Amino acid sequence: MVFDVLIPARLASTRLPDKPLAEIGGVPMIVRVARRAAQSGARTVTVAADHAAIVAACVRHGIAVVPTVETHASGSDRLAEAAARLGFDADDIVVNVQGDEPMIAPALIDACAALLESRTDCVMSTAAHAIRSAADFHNANIVKVVLDAESRALYFSRAPIPWPRDGNAGDASVTPLRHVGLYAYRAGFLRRFPLLAHSPLEAIERLEQLRVLWHGERIAVHVSEGEPGIGIDTPEDLEKVRALFAANDGAGFA
Repeated sequence: MVFDVLIPARLASTRLPDKPLAEIGGVPMIVRVARRAAQSGARTVTVAADHAAIVAACVRHGIAVVPTVETHASGSDRLAEAAARLGFDADDIVVNVQGDEPMIAPALIDACAALLESRTDCVMSTAAHAIRSAADFHNANIVKVVLDAESRALYFSRAPIPWPRDGNAGDASVTPLRHVGLYAYRAGFLRRFPLLAHSPLEAIERLEQLRVLWHGERIAVHVSEGEPGIGIDTPEDLEKVRALFAANDGAGFA
């Protein structure tokens, strides 16, 4: 299996300014993510950066990087530009690893790429895992996904889905799934994605993957046994990850 990893990196962040450059154990977060992704089976790992400071950090640490414009509305739009600049063929598989996932499991990256390679009926693949906590099920910041019989996404939502008619989530016969923001695309579709009209569902939920479903395309979903590492959205998340790094002497990082 041959695939490439692209990591979108945007300097501006409302909740954590200059997030890609935040240091974890003396190394910028974006470098930690790229090194972790390099432990997968990816042919190449490249950061798609929107700012010269991110480019400089990558170059300083020997990480491949491609500059992109600052005005992209989403990470997928940024990756579409990067994929075009790098000259990927239409059938090449590109995995989008989020730039705030320094503890992403390399095996999960491999699994997402392998799933898309095997599913010619789908233009994308992603990942999910079981939700075991009622608090997580009701948390609007945790995205849920419902699958069909062929493990393709039916819908993504910030709402608790599927919702039992009697309102008792403990009686649900289908285990709720938490969506993991890891995506694999065929490069041809990735370049086409920014040209698709935005979906009203995408605007309501603030979930760009709903644009894919809105236009009748399919997304295959890999359900993992374990939960992914902590993603970093806030200063509190960053301190948790820094504490984990220090307590475990860098284990689970790269």
